[in-house]
Amino acid sequence: MCGIVGYIGHREAWPLIIKGLHRLEYRGYDSAGVALLNGNLRIYKKAGKVSELENFAADKDVSGHIGMGHTRWATHGAPSDRNSHPHTSGDDRLSIIHNGIIENYATLKEELISEGHVFKSDTDTEVLIHLIEEIQKKTQLDLREAVRVALNEVVGAYAIVIMSKDEPDQLIAARKGSPMVIGVGKDEYFIASDASPIIEYTKNVIYLNDNEIAYLKRDELLIKNLDNVVKTPYVQELELKLEMLEKGGYDHFMLKEIYEQPRSIKDCMRGRIYPDEGLVQLGGIKEYAEKLKNIDRIIIVACGTSWHAGLVGEYLIEEFARVPVEVEYASEFRYRNPIITEKDIVIAISQSGETADTMAAIELAKEKGATIFGICNVVGSSIARMSHAGAYTHAGPEIGVASTKAFTAQLAVLTMIALKIAQIKGTMSTERISHLLSELEEIPGKVQQILSDTTIIQNIAKQYSSARDFLYLGRGYKFPVALEGALKLKEISYIHAEGYPAAEMKHGPIALVDEQLPVVFVATNDSYHEKVISNMQEIKARKGKVIAVISEGDETATTLSESVMTVPVCDEMLAPLLTVVPLQLLAYYIGVERGCDVDKPRNLAKSVTVE
Repeated sequence: MCGIVGYIGHREAWPLIIKGLHRLEYRGYDSAGVALLNGNLRIYKKAGKVSELENFAADKDVSGHIGMGHTRWATHGAPSDRNSHPHTSGDDRLSIIHNGIIENYATLKEELISEGHVFKSDTDTEVLIHLIEEIQKKTQLDLREAVRVALNEVVGAYAIVIMSKDEPDQLIAARKGSPMVIGVGKDEYFIASDASPIIEYTKNVIYLNDNEIAYLKRDELLIKNLDNVVKTPYVQELELKLEMLEKGGYDHFMLKEIYEQPRSIKDCMRGRIYPDEGLVQLGGIKEYAEKLKNIDRIIIVACGTSWHAGLVGEYLIEEFARVPVEVEYASEFRYRNPIITEKDIVIAISQSGETADTMAAIELAKEKGATIFGICNVVGSSIARMSHAGAYTHAGPEIGVASTKAFTAQLAVLTMIALKIAQIKGTMSTERISHLLSELEEIPGKVQQILSDTTIIQNIAKQYSSARDFLYLGRGYKFPVALEGALKLKEISYIHAEGYPAAEMKHGPIALVDEQLPVVFVATNDSYHEKVISNMQEIKARKGKVIAVISEGDETATTLSESVMTVPVCDEMLAPLLTVVPLQLLAYYIGVERGCDVDKPRNLAKSVTVE
């Protein structure tokens, strides 16, 4: 969850690290800290966002050409100055920043306390730097070797950077289960959790693999694994553009990313669909055509918004390809001893490609012989590399913590996968596939139409921004959209919201309905529209406030609703791509009305790299 930045080279480290931490703040903003080496080891850290750290260090000496920084999402220990990274060894020679969790920290801490170590924080991270110190003290090993030995003793996930005041020309970095990328410049190196802090300095990067340690000097890079075997790094060129990381005139990244959806959906489909021929081309899964033809079952694993995309994928794949699909919370998947065989395909969905729970689910499925398809947004991410095949969503960087454009891109990819399997298995006619692909091709323009005038949505947001609760209802393909709409509102505005299948409302949630409760229906035209209209009547009869997302021209739903948000008409199977957009905007504008930090909602982080 946390964000890390490191630098060694000829530039001043402080401004580079601070800028990098701002870029990584989506990963956590409970505290921030920087360590610099310039003769002495100087550490500045502060609870709160990176700006708090900047203010704190405004009159401090921040010179130096080697340093590292950290922005924290708290796991062990409350957000505070003392729990902020970097942490130091007992003798103050060594300093560390860390993203991840050391699971056996309590045992290690007990042993170290018995050896006389005194801890200044409640974090698991501090234990690791004390362990390295203790190994050096007992064995007289150099720092490189002591780090390697220590990492062989810890259980858990980590991306770490270590500095020593005794070795002012070296940074040591390592990863297991948490992301880390190294930027390669001329007589300089950069370290970061992702490429966003690096892009304006170099396009050449190395994605560190699990169980690898990098030893960096200004003009030297050595990578070894935990078994002390030298590894040859693979340098690749970033496709990321700097302007993708800026707000571009929008008030918030979230709003920018909502408005980027016409482009991101189009980019996702580019070169993959051919409506005239009724063909879908997904190069990433091409070699598994035979397996797909004879597939018995598909399991989708994901978390949060990606799980909601998976639910839509279940409807699509079962409808188009006639293959049984199970959608699992990745966080629960491995704890119920799931039945998986080599006949299964597991589709793992993750925006970041680093979600720890999803990675753990993949590892289990691979052990059982399943084929893994990854759907990720970040090129070079861990899940992308762990998967046998898959597809990138090509949505571009998503900085806002609440996922928006990544969700619609995931839906587009899942639609294409469903149609591709149908094409392989022959479960749909070419004409029907061609029709759906033509409809899919029109989606970006229809999303643009929704975004062209948001006045009504803004007015609804003003009207209901003081509500304490919301209920979101939908049927069929719209039920996962209701879940996603409720999640967005919770994340962004801190209003309690629940998503339910519309018919299930009568089995409990209807007890909540009174004249104070806004009830949002995802109610576009489809084969069961009349039943949703009946559900609206049931809410109206109990004086609930009906807000509806409806198809253009739906007079019946308009009559029953206090407020409506309209979307263009489309095939009901593609409706989630449209109906979710007004709900994203509603959550955004309510959050703004309530004065919430919509890009950085409290207690959340963009990339959940801990279990």
